[in-house]
Amino acid sequence: MAHQADAPNILVLNAGSSSIKFALFDGHLNQTLSGIAEGIGEVSKLTIGTDVENTPFIDHRAALSAVLERLKTRGFDLKALAAVGHRVVHGGAKLTQPVRLTPEVRAEINNCTPLAPLHNPHNLAAIDMLSELAPDVPQYASFDTSFHATNPTVATRYAIPRMIETKGIRRYGFHGLSYASLTQTLPLVSDQKLPSRLLAFHLGNGASLCAILNGHSVATTMGYSPLDGLTMGTRSGGIDANAVLRLVADNGLERTKAILNHESGLLGLSGGKSDMRNLMLDASADSAFAIEHFCYWSLRHAGSLIAAMEGLDAIAFTGGIGENAIGVRARILRGLEWAGVRLDVDANHGRKTRLHADSSKVAIWVVPAQEERMIAADTLSILRDTA
Repeated sequence: MAHQADAPNILVLNAGSSSIKFALFDGHLNQTLSGIAEGIGEVSKLTIGTDVENTPFIDHRAALSAVLERLKTRGFDLKALAAVGHRVVHGGAKLTQPVRLTPEVRAEINNCTPLAPLHNPHNLAAIDMLSELAPDVPQYASFDTSFHATNPTVATRYAIPRMIETKGIRRYGFHGLSYASLTQTLPLVSDQKLPSRLLAFHLGNGASLCAILNGHSVATTMGYSPLDGLTMGTRSGGIDANAVLRLVADNGLERTKAILNHESGLLGLSGGKSDMRNLMLDASADSAFAIEHFCYWSLRHAGSLIAAMEGLDAIAFTGGIGENAIGVRARILRGLEWAGVRLDVDANHGRKTRLHADSSKVAIWVVPAQEERMIAADTLSILRDTA
């Protein structure tokens, strides 16, 4: 059992649409403990280190309560932390750098809730809960939107009147912490400098692609909110605006929000399964179609992002599906053979880090997602700057 004297300096919380990842880091960014509460609202479980507990979580607050309670039994004292770092999905146009949380910052995060309705409320719930339990522990936020601030205006501007655009209706892009971490980690994984034209696949319950040119995001698939782009676990991905207006006319605004955010994507296509692991174990035609839909639209968007970079030097997969679903990776890479991609089938089945064959003109890598470490690094940097 851990003792208080050994307690880590920083707790990082990463609240996703159906999970809460957490990790403890010391002052040297060494991860000392990690875990995840997943399947929130469905078939949920809590993993801390190597311990797995099947337990129901009705919502994110219940999941976080369980996480803190289990950590307490391991000798962890929340009030003894140097800081808590949070992943916040949407910072809007104003919050583009990691910051210490203040009432004003919290209010701005809340203002961005309509832009990320599946995420910002969960981020705020964790922030508020920790404020109640340990008001003297400083909290910090890192934003998923900030990595894409380098996108050119032609990529972020919708073709709408300027007076509407100035109200914040524009493309922002998400999964920025994952992509920022990937750009730092890939050179360590590959033992090579970062490729000039890198196509990054962040594939999980939420999914997106990013065109990274010379280390900077120049295009990404998500837009005004995390709803746009690829087929996702429960989100529709790209859908014609007039189709959305039709849904609102037929169902009302709130019902349409629920349909597009919670009942669509893989869940809607398969008739009830949002988890890629379950889909791949199911032999039904609906599940097979849902997987193919996911891969097809990943490829459609990949072509667009390759065009934005005017070429392709390397591909990197990250996220739960990107790191683990060998069949999905194989299908996507087969669809990119026109770009000079050649998969080493044995390496893919063997879950290797390098996936490209010797004959491939494009390097292919699997890079473990390290969003939590990125958040810890952001938090530690601000702590040191303000010490």
